[in-house]
Amino acid sequence: MSVVSLFSGIGGLEIGLKRHGFETELFCDVDPAAAAVLGARFSEVELHDDVKALRSIPSCDVLTAGFPCQDLSLAGGKAGLGGLRSGLVNEVFRLLRDAERKPSWLLFENVPYMLILKRGAGMASLVDTLEAEGYRWAYRVVDARSFGLPQRRQRVLLLASRTEDPRDVLFVDEGAPNPTEDRPSRVEIGPAYGFYWTMGKMGAGWAREATPPIKGGSGLGIPSPPAIWLSSNDFVGTPQIEDAERLQGFAAGWTEPVLETPGLRPTARWRLVGNAVCPPMADWVGKRLVTPGHFDPERNRQMPPGKWPRAAWGEHGKRFMVDISEWPFAAETTPALESFMESPLKPLSVRAATGFLSRARQSKEIAWSDAFLESLSVYIEGRAAIEASA
Repeated sequence: MSVVSLFSGIGGLEIGLKRHGFETELFCDVDPAAAAVLGARFSEVELHDDVKALRSIPSCDVLTAGFPCQDLSLAGGKAGLGGLRSGLVNEVFRLLRDAERKPSWLLFENVPYMLILKRGAGMASLVDTLEAEGYRWAYRVVDARSFGLPQRRQRVLLLASRTEDPRDVLFVDEGAPNPTEDRPSRVEIGPAYGFYWTMGKMGAGWAREATPPIKGGSGLGIPSPPAIWLSSNDFVGTPQIEDAERLQGFAAGWTEPVLETPGLRPTARWRLVGNAVCPPMADWVGKRLVTPGHFDPERNRQMPPGKWPRAAWGEHGKRFMVDISEWPFAAETTPALESFMESPLKPLSVRAATGFLSRARQSKEIAWSDAFLESLSVYIEGRAAIEASA
């Protein structure tokens, strides 16, 4: 089956689909760094740089769109689908309306905060438009950890079709219930914990044996890798870009074409990786597109008024939530974080660690573990001695 990819990023959706026989006919991404990676990794595929300039798309079986999340994310401007970036999803519907042959499937990916922002107005707008165009739709929040990646990364996968049933793709695998997340105040000596050193007073807390979601960095292009606390030896460091690629499910070095392209900064690799779609998520969808299961209608529940749940489907104005976890596969597949890292962690600087510690001690939002804060103090003292002698 053929694929047309809009807002392609570095090809995460298409890598996963390709493993099940899907061939991409066209990529489109406005980011020159993303285009450098796509041009090098998929040199035989037609590449465009601006979805607004596309007048038409070739006939295809699947249209993918990992449309920009900046206006829909907790860390972004929260403008919703009225924002200049996330609102570009409307270009997808323009191209669909003009297509001579409609794709059998539409596959969208974005952040779960869109289900909360403005009471889910973004998701409501998307599915209203899909229904107006004659599509049945289904979405499910899935966690990257379920696919063997030690990264706590939840993403919305929205699948729609005019002729097929997306419920038989998204709602037939459930390997484990949602895990009970460790609170930052609960700590065991031994596991590794990922957290964001740029935060402290508030934020996502930490992930046990995983990193929080890999981010694209600041608006100024400054990388923002997560920190990893090795609780057994009072060490705090950040992963190298190659391990960040692996945490996203790509081969180490996938974004190296950035380094070979004049005019691009090496730090652009972090933006690309942070904004990417995990290929294993798309691998799972591709497998189920080829070999669908059978949706159990016993999972249907009434939609709560004014709320968008973590999984739902609808058509012709009817909407139902679905009782299913974010883990299509068993949690046992996820490796320990420290063992997953192939490159040495870069020690967190004294300045960065001290700033985080100060904010964490002032926090009224997060009750950080005393053992963690004490370990961080030990790390700062030891690291300061090393930096002073360097």
